[in-house]
Amino acid sequence: MRTLTRTFVGVTTALAIAGGGVAAAGTSFAASEQTAKPVVSSEAVSPLAVVNLGLNATQAKKLQRQLKANWGYKGKIDGQLGTDSWKAMQRWLKSSWGYTGKIDGKVGSGTVKALQRFLKKYWGYKGKIDGIAGSATKAAFARSCNSL
Repeated sequence: MRTLTRTFVGVTTALAIAGGGVAAAGTSFAASEQTAKPVVSSEAVSPLAVVNLGLNATQAKKLQRQLKANWGYKGKIDGQLGTDSWKAMQRWLKSSWGYTGKIDGKVGSGTVKALQRFLKKYWGYKGKIDGIAGSATKAAFARSCNSL
């Protein structure tokens, strides 16, 4: 009996939490009949994806300064490599390092492969050109940005 009671209490509690609470069940219906007010969607205010690939803020700021000076980056120098930073990186990678994808700011395998080609030639990356940003890719990327 005790186990059944615990189970019932646990299920009831979970349902109450999921439904906004037992006491709020009646008021939620009443509130829906009142004048609707606009709700801000979390999608409307979601931040841009930041992918620093292991760079700290100082290294990323150095890279952003280079991207601003040479590859059309128009964003803030904030150390956060978001979509606009990566679009500028993709323009650079397309110019010399075999990037063939869209200039979309998404850090996919094509972007990483092109970056790995650059890092292999100049910054001691010894891994495969596989499009996976593992620890060796990140370490070489950091070395390259330290020199900026």
